[in-house]
Amino acid sequence: MDSVESLWEMVRDSRHCVAFTGAGVSTLSGIRDFRGKNGLYKTVDADRMFDIGVFRRDPSVYYGMAKAFIYDLQAREPSICHFALAEMERRGFLHAVITQNIDLLHTRAGSKNVIEIHGSPATHRCLKCGETRSFEDAARAVRSGSLPRCTACGAVLKPDIVFFGENLPSAALEKAEAEARSADLLLVLGSSLVVYPAAGLPRLTLRQGGSLVIVNDNPTPLDAYASLRLTDLGETFTALSAAMGAS
Repeated sequence: MDSVESLWEMVRDSRHCVAFTGAGVSTLSGIRDFRGKNGLYKTVDADRMFDIGVFRRDPSVYYGMAKAFIYDLQAREPSICHFALAEMERRGFLHAVITQNIDLLHTRAGSKNVIEIHGSPATHRCLKCGETRSFEDAARAVRSGSLPRCTACGAVLKPDIVFFGENLPSAALEKAEAEARSADLLLVLGSSLVVYPAAGLPRLTLRQGGSLVIVNDNPTPLDAYASLRLTDLGETFTALSAAMGAS
């Protein structure tokens, strides 16, 4: 049986299917991943870029490095993978998307139940008084060469992205853990499964007797536990979209 046909049968037959997505999903939209052969870590000191201590001392480090990476997201479009997951949810085949990504593309593609375990730049927040501004407001300032500032106290705003030195948002993590435990099928898409605690979520599915499907171009620590292992996200989700359309 064709591997994508097997995948489609597993999705259709599942009781509670959940997707867990990493940076590989967004490379299809032209967004660089972190640890791949052309990843962000190869050219940018991402440890400093997303370090909360560095941000508190000098937020211009983050905004200078992130300008082209995060604040040009309006130029990026969701990929076939993003759109297919949204369609799967719309048709009742997918219960939730748990994502490590901070690019907002799942929401732009139409997914409704998106759990962003590494936070999101959708909101920028003042660390002093708590005032918030939207991504669009912050992006306009960054693209103009300025730093987005709080209108109440003048402090530089921080995106609600989880930086190194910060905890994952507890509500999102709890929701993600509940979805992983409930899933009888977890689709692991474009994740190397090396960044914890997020990478521990598929193990929760396995412990509850659920199945894993892994689609990633590089090996992962859980490949031996996957019921189905594929490598090319673009080809897989192009074919899966066609299978959905034909059903």
